[in-house]
Amino acid sequence: MTDKRGLIAEALEELVQAAKSGGPKVRVGLMARGSEHGPAELARAARSAQAQDPRLAVVLIGPRLEGFEDLEWIETPDCEADVAQALETALAEGRVEGAVALHYPFPLGVTTVGRVVTPGKGKPLILASTTGASSSQRLEAMVRNAILGRAVARSLGMEDPTVGVLNVDGAQLVVRALGRLAERGYPIRFGESVRADGGAVLRGNDLLAGAVDLCVTDTLTGNVLVKLFSAFTTGGSYEASGWGYGPSVGEGWPKVVSIISRASGEPVVAGALLYTASVVRGKLPERVAEEIGAAKASGLEEVLVSLAPKPAAGTGEAEVSAPPKEPTEEEIHGIDVLSVDDATRELWKAGIYAESAMGCTGPVVKVPRKDLERAEGILKSAGYL
Repeated sequence: MTDKRGLIAEALEELVQAAKSGGPKVRVGLMARGSEHGPAELARAARSAQAQDPRLAVVLIGPRLEGFEDLEWIETPDCEADVAQALETALAEGRVEGAVALHYPFPLGVTTVGRVVTPGKGKPLILASTTGASSSQRLEAMVRNAILGRAVARSLGMEDPTVGVLNVDGAQLVVRALGRLAERGYPIRFGESVRADGGAVLRGNDLLAGAVDLCVTDTLTGNVLVKLFSAFTTGGSYEASGWGYGPSVGEGWPKVVSIISRASGEPVVAGALLYTASVVRGKLPERVAEEIGAAKASGLEEVLVSLAPKPAAGTGEAEVSAPPKEPTEEEIHGIDVLSVDDATRELWKAGIYAESAMGCTGPVVKVPRKDLERAEGILKSAGYL
């Protein structure tokens, strides 16, 4: 009888606390071992996050730390493998609904979507993506990152985030691929660069200013950006601002596991815990399924096939030679660096002299002024513009 009364009392206490805090608590596990700043840094972050969000319950996973008896622990030996296994078990058994980890072995197809504070205006910026890999093919990965990034934004309550693509190799191809999805009904809304020429391709200025809600890039670049934005005021050894490397997302992936680094300080770890709780409440895996479903209905598979690496030209293909050289007074912008040489040869096939070059804002194809209109038409028809 005593045990039953105790269970009833605990249940009633949970209901009372949930009512006081505005709803049931989200339980988020936190790896409590492995930080370069020591385990106390992680424990303090747990306290800070709970103070900021009364609906968050942090469960520390690792060796119990003296002085932090007020926090909930899943105690383990002082071994990273044991901590990782305990976290995995807690997720599988439903003891926690999400987790913040210093490392996690994501399968191919799963990536993380980070979030940083932009110094120009103090505005949050979502970076898709920052660890893992949504695809082994870079251009496909960036298209998928845009879709997965939108899912994360929606789980945070942003139903129609503005999207831009960082000006890395392949950016123009990715923008065109996403534009094809939009033309077929996928609800993506492109933002605008703060630079005079505008457009959805972002430069460094746009990241500092927070020109869009969601910046799409490749994972390695995104990882570097999180480190720079988080630690640029500290000399690099201590990540002091932002939300970390973000929650895991991928087609069919059911877990919400967010990543921090060993250099992440208390503010970033606390931010990661709050970020994780928010996307758990926002039903992130469901939002991912919705976004991927909408993209597939808009021709995602066909778009991805068009971005796949092309096989090398056969030896029997005739070599294309440049027409006689002419002055090239005009520049055609908007061609991706990976395609600029092919675009130039496309114009040669049509008898138009052209040269590839690199301008201040990216690659250009230079053509004679008399051929500009015709050249633009050829490149648009061939899919380069």
